[in-house]
Amino acid sequence: MIGVRGTTRVLGIIGDPLAHARAPEMVNAVIAERGADAVLVPMLVHGGELAPAVAGLRAIGSFGGAVVTMPHKQAIVPFVQRLERSAAETGAVNVIRREADGTLTGDMLDGEGFLAGLRSIGQDVAGRRVLLLGAGGAAIAIAVAVARAGAAAITIVNRTHARAEELAARVDAPGVAVRVASDAHGDHDVVINATSAGMRPDDPMPLDPAVLRPGMVVSDIIVGPRRTPLVEAAEARGCVVQNGDAMLAGQTQLMVDFLLGGSAAG
Repeated sequence: MIGVRGTTRVLGIIGDPLAHARAPEMVNAVIAERGADAVLVPMLVHGGELAPAVAGLRAIGSFGGAVVTMPHKQAIVPFVQRLERSAAETGAVNVIRREADGTLTGDMLDGEGFLAGLRSIGQDVAGRRVLLLGAGGAAIAIAVAVARAGAAAITIVNRTHARAEELAARVDAPGVAVRVASDAHGDHDVVINATSAGMRPDDPMPLDPAVLRPGMVVSDIIVGPRRTPLVEAAEARGCVVQNGDAMLAGQTQLMVDFLLGGSAAG
């Protein structure tokens, strides 16, 4: 049980929607294990309200930082004063920390968290052909991390072709073949859904289930609901499945390290 006092450092998760967000319970569990005087709460922020929301949070002395989720991972970058290496390289942020002087430091942990989650189910991307669905903030971080981890090839499919091309240009890893495709058909070993498709009941499938085959690794980074249509289709076809909880668990410790590791709130 987390006790909230006048000294408690208030953390948040900024995004839209947040109804199925798993970060509050997972991050708060780690905070409680560490005995830290902090609590993380949901902060629903619609797209057009991001700028005033961030300005308001910077003015709150007890605000310590936040996890940043869809659709704000790239949009929040202009409001962050300092970017750690992964955030600068990907142009996206999924955690921000308020320093004592009111400035914000941002980092991107999605890529490292994704790989940690994959390792937790005994899987790796080294030497494998990866299909990446999406080209947003999480997709960028995952693409860079997967390339560095030694994937043989990365195929990027995104609704907006130009954004997929931009992402492909960001991935600079010798020996990794990176290409953009118009659909998910092809010979792949690992499939990663880094789109939001599956968060809402009426969302379409992010790919044609016919491309899935037994033994293929299928990862859906959506953390709510746990069982997306893609996860269910992949399980039915004998794939090795990783849902969004694995990725979130992989980076939860990293998130808490980051959020509590800076200067005390001013």
